[in-house]
Amino acid sequence: MSAEFDGLVAVVTGGASGIGLATALTLADRGATVAVLDLNPEGLDARLHGFGADVSDRASVDAAIAAVGEKLGAIDIVVNNAGISAVGTVEDNDDAEWARVLNINVTGMARVSAAALPWLRKSQHAAIVNLCSIAALNGLPQRALYGASKGAVLALTYAMATDHVADGVRVNAVSPGTVSTPFVERMLQGFDDPVAERAALDARQATGRMVTPEEVAGAVAYLASPTSGSTTGTALEVDGGVAHLRVRK
Repeated sequence: MSAEFDGLVAVVTGGASGIGLATALTLADRGATVAVLDLNPEGLDARLHGFGADVSDRASVDAAIAAVGEKLGAIDIVVNNAGISAVGTVEDNDDAEWARVLNINVTGMARVSAAALPWLRKSQHAAIVNLCSIAALNGLPQRALYGASKGAVLALTYAMATDHVADGVRVNAVSPGTVSTPFVERMLQGFDDPVAERAALDARQATGRMVTPEEVAGAVAYLASPTSGSTTGTALEVDGGVAHLRVRK
């Protein structure tokens, strides 16, 4: 057990599964008191504090953040992980889907961050980490809407870092490649040949395999940690080499 985050309170949105859960457990293992904000926070590990929240609704977010502050007494770290995916070209997603994805993936992060900022400003080790995606940097096929939402997250991260550096709040992002999560597993089962689709996702990374949730969680923990106190306004790529490596097959 590490004491790296001893005495710090972390909020992880979408923390009941996948990257969010791996991040919440990593932070707890390293000494943080962790609040998970999720639509379904039931059945969490005993080390985690669950709070029901819908990031697409400001009243729900405000109530959940207030409840965390009241119960745990502080908020030092916010991990904006909650998000949804979308598949298709610009011809395939209608206006309602565009509004839904952007509302959750982008405006949801702004809602949570805004609600938490009064608490973060009181902290000596305030940090926000936004979950971005390599889709913000690479034109992935059939990901027009999702890529646009994550491009907005990247821009939002830089803007927030600039706006709140004087408040003592560091803001960074992590950009994963394709991560082997329960969501991806469910998505694969919808294809005619899940094995072939899995192989294609593995091959997308230069390392030849999908990224693990724990690898992403480790990157988030680094950026959230007081040991990275001079790091702000950055995006750390955990992508198996997708962005910059061109491996000859």
